[in-house]
Amino acid sequence: MTNLKEVSISKVEMLIRKPVKEVFDAFIDPSITTKFWFTKSDGRLEKGKRVRWDWEMYGVSAELDVIELEQNNRILIKFDDDTTVEWIFTPRIEGTFVTVINAGFKGSPDEIINQVIDSTGGFTIVLCGLKALLEHNIILNLVSDRFPDAQV
Repeated sequence: MTNLKEVSISKVEMLIRKPVKEVFDAFIDPSITTKFWFTKSDGRLEKGKRVRWDWEMYGVSAELDVIELEQNNRILIKFDDDTTVEWIFTPRIEGTFVTVINAGFKGSPDEIINQVIDSTGGFTIVLCGLKALLEHNIILNLVSDRFPDAQV
């Protein structure tokens, strides 16, 4: 039987066929990130900084702290609900392999499993949107189109 702790982390990975600096910058620079994920931010990600992200189409926002930021290598943030998201950027000959790990989910076993499923799907959409943007200069609107009936 699988232990809940073993499945309480969401991990998503994707090869982006662009140099690591370009992929890394897409996550720390809101002028790029707003093209594939959230719609508004009050600043760039910098270690020790508190940042707010907004998804205006849904009327929601999130406050987060930047715990670690290793240029072109790793980003670690912590949301107010104590969940963390870590991005790891691995240079490869054909581009950058991005790993996203979301952890710290709380609740009953069923609630945790549902959060992991939602996170896995959400970060898959984010990485697919990033891939389309950086590799083909296409804005797919994946995040806003995921729940069109929930838009305000």
